[in-house]
Amino acid sequence: MYCVCKPCIEKALERFVDEYEDAPDVVDLKETQFADWDPPRKCDFCDEPAAFLVV
Repeated sequence: MYCVCKPCIEKALERFVDEYEDAPDVVDLKETQFADWDPPRKCDFCDEPAAFLVV
């Protein structure tokens, strides 16, 4: 699972496929609320605000 900004989404998709050998789901963090989980504010690959969840 990766929380990433828009510029880093391609890197996250490639890494996910390499690791799990399956296509991930991409969730827009601006449109989705989670009951028991707060997504990180920063991208997992840089210091930009996270915009997508790749799972």
